[in-house]
Amino acid sequence: MRVRGNDYRVLRPPERFEPSLRVSVIVPAHGGQDELDLVLAALARQTYPGALTEVIVVDNGSAPPLRLPRVHPPGTRLLVCEAPGRASARNAGLAAATGDVIHWLDSDVLLTPGAIEAHMRWHHVAPYLVVTGYIRFTEAPTPAELPDDLERAFEPAEPHAWIIDLVERTDGLTDNPQRPFSLHIGGATSVNARLVEAAGPMDDELILGQDTEMGYRLAQAGAVFVPESAARAYHLGLTMRMRDKQPIDRVSHAFVADRIPSYRWLRSNPGRQWKVPYVAVVLDGTAGYETVRATVDALLGGTVPDISVVLVGPWDSLRREHRAPLKDPALDLVLVHGHYQYEGRVRLALTDEVDPAVPFVLRLPPGWVPGEDTLARLLDLARDEGLGLVNVLLRESAEGVRAARLERAAAFARARIVLRPGECLDDAVDDVSGVSWVEAETYPFATEPTALLGRRGALRARTEAQDEAARLAKEAERLRGQVTKWRDESAKWRKTAVELRREVGSLRRQLAAAKRAQQGLRVVLATTVKRALGKGRR
Repeated sequence: MRVRGNDYRVLRPPERFEPSLRVSVIVPAHGGQDELDLVLAALARQTYPGALTEVIVVDNGSAPPLRLPRVHPPGTRLLVCEAPGRASARNAGLAAATGDVIHWLDSDVLLTPGAIEAHMRWHHVAPYLVVTGYIRFTEAPTPAELPDDLERAFEPAEPHAWIIDLVERTDGLTDNPQRPFSLHIGGATSVNARLVEAAGPMDDELILGQDTEMGYRLAQAGAVFVPESAARAYHLGLTMRMRDKQPIDRVSHAFVADRIPSYRWLRSNPGRQWKVPYVAVVLDGTAGYETVRATVDALLGGTVPDISVVLVGPWDSLRREHRAPLKDPALDLVLVHGHYQYEGRVRLALTDEVDPAVPFVLRLPPGWVPGEDTLARLLDLARDEGLGLVNVLLRESAEGVRAARLERAAAFARARIVLRPGECLDDAVDDVSGVSWVEAETYPFATEPTALLGRRGALRARTEAQDEAARLAKEAERLRGQVTKWRDESAKWRKTAVELRREVGSLRRQLAAAKRAQQGLRVVLATTVKRALGKGRR
């Protein structure tokens, strides 16, 4: 079965399985002999076969040096790494590891007896998994010997709150999470060794954030991230991050921003370059100076500043003609080289290979110029729909189809892992992430150079737009005031109309009463006249 996105639910590891994979448990440690003794005792109780388990403890400059206690798994090795830092210690253990699976374990984390077995049942069903257990943090006193019942000894304990929140918000990381690699924590995580080989060792230049950064590279190598609640463990005490989250984030973010393009909020400055760009665009640098320049300048001037342009050409064989440069048969290549040689966002390359840490790669045929916002919209489409490949139909003719390709590097890495003999790679990408076709009319590309607004022009346009927005807001406020005034006047008019209606009603009533009185007077007058006339006749 192939996993689409991070929806590992299609994999159904059996509760009972025949173990065959070897696991290397790497435990970096600096001091803390008492805690290490408990960690190794907990490893000695694991239900996964000891013959398939190797434990490598790396002493990272402890004084006094660490030793192996009386109770430890058979074949446990103790190495020494003088280079300071947890990343260096883990890399030393990784270099010595021989297992099919690498299990990171901190020297203050006690695994429950079935934890490694719970990890390994997943690794037996797919070779591209990263499995993380559930750690709880206890402030109970550290015992002299490992308790028989860890839960009884260390509860109540705190859960790994942000991991629990991440898992619950994304339906167990299956609901297309944007950053599932955040699950890779070194406390109790296992990784297929081939994935580690593809991603590379931990970055020992980092002060903090090594786990997350390596998790990102594992994702780029095609990893699927699985939270396993049956793999339980107890951390002795609270972590440094739990005690000092803001200072830890301050240090970590300063470094990982350069290395994890997915953390877009850490890259708010559009005017600087980053070690790992968000997108790389691969172009044929031999297509002619004007043609190449039109495309490259449009890309550099577009709305995606976090970009690298890879110009592929025979740059190593280039020889500049100084005596008769206009007659140089390679003049266009010389001009392209000279024009972009010192542009930091352009790389002159011999092949179309791109740093695997770059999340997106646009492969664009010669002679096509993207619109100012085209690349940004294609990236939005790929990210929002979780697509592994977006094809842009540029031209269709009897000669064939001309298309641009926006590739998600992680999807292509996964597709290569699961690719069947003779299968088209794009078909495998469609299975693991999805493929879509769009038209150049919707995502514009042109064949002629476009006028570039430029940074100052963009500032002027933005300022004019802001001024216009302020003017419209002021006008809207004036109109709201006018409407309020009209409403007040209308209310007065309505009040006056009501009073007038009341007065008219009163006058009508008075008039009716007057008419009745007048009619009564007429009757009385008529009667009086008749009586007077009757007396006169007599």
